[in-house]
Amino acid sequence: MKAALLEVPGEPLRVRDITIAPPGPGQVRVRVRHCGVCHSDLSIVDGTFPSPLPIVLGHEAAGVVDAVGVGVHDLAAGDHVVLTPCPPCGSCYWCVRGEPTVCVNAVSIQTNTFPDGSTGLALDGQVVYRGVGLGAFAEYAVTPATGAVKIPADVPLDIACVIGCAVQTGVGAVLNTARVEEGATVLVMGLGGIGLSIVQGARLAGAARIIVSDPVAERRLTAVGFGATDEIDPRAEDILGRVMQLTTVGVDYAFDAVGRASLIQAGLAATRTGGTTVCVGAPPMDDVITIAMPALFVVGEKKLLGCALGSSNSLREIPRLVALWRAGRLDLQGLITARRPLTEINAAMDDLKASRGIRTVLSIGPASC
Repeated sequence: MKAALLEVPGEPLRVRDITIAPPGPGQVRVRVRHCGVCHSDLSIVDGTFPSPLPIVLGHEAAGVVDAVGVGVHDLAAGDHVVLTPCPPCGSCYWCVRGEPTVCVNAVSIQTNTFPDGSTGLALDGQVVYRGVGLGAFAEYAVTPATGAVKIPADVPLDIACVIGCAVQTGVGAVLNTARVEEGATVLVMGLGGIGLSIVQGARLAGAARIIVSDPVAERRLTAVGFGATDEIDPRAEDILGRVMQLTTVGVDYAFDAVGRASLIQAGLAATRTGGTTVCVGAPPMDDVITIAMPALFVVGEKKLLGCALGSSNSLREIPRLVALWRAGRLDLQGLITARRPLTEINAAMDDLKASRGIRTVLSIGPASC
């Protein structure tokens, strides 16, 4: 199959012919039709997140089941699916406690292999790694069966693919991780695909005030269309000062959708006594958070939460998000600002690096799908 391969950090990806194994027991192989380009992919390309090489990136995908392995009964060839980078096993210590995004299978996001160390991918006999637990900048992907969630065949796959990461993460951060209540005040810092999905999640939760901050004016305008009530240009205004002006006591919830220690600390400062800051973006490995005067943090009962994939059980979350989109309560199309063929993967990365647009979706299968 053809796949976009990263062989050297900082260098362009190359579309190459690699081999992919058939699905093993409990696995399915999916013909990838469309895949969104996420900042986590860029962080591996530019070396911010070190990873083994060569590697196929891409973890926000949708496609059609091509083959199923032994023991798979809930999926069949021809089923339309959204892929998820964190397929829940359903039986480990964390899954049975309702924490599926820290399931034993989640180790694949860090190792870029299956839990047993294999990848099912090779180039001239050399192991090729599955980026961010999936490897979907390719014509096919093999995944545990719970990593391919069936959706109705009439849902366009080029729209559905953004649910796999951006929407599942952003909406889930609000509804599952923070559990924002009706009437709450919310601050969202960073308005890429995940940040704008957080805005939509806050709207779905019934937040009364949704304050957004991003240096790109077009993104702030899009956020207003998605439900934001107030906007901040962080290049021209102090986030904390503006938040206090709008709320007096600080926001109930702050979300860092970028992955930057300085924004996490801004969230801690901007939340009220007893408020919650949620780390949704993944900061560089060497970023450090400093909590000034920790005694005040303790007595003020502020909360700092990590958030992986929106704390979502994808088997439940993906159908729920599709249903919300069908009901007109969730805008998926508005997140997609460019579509490109797989051969233009490097142009898509350049757009992401320059903050041009929001989400680029790669078309890997036939244009009609």
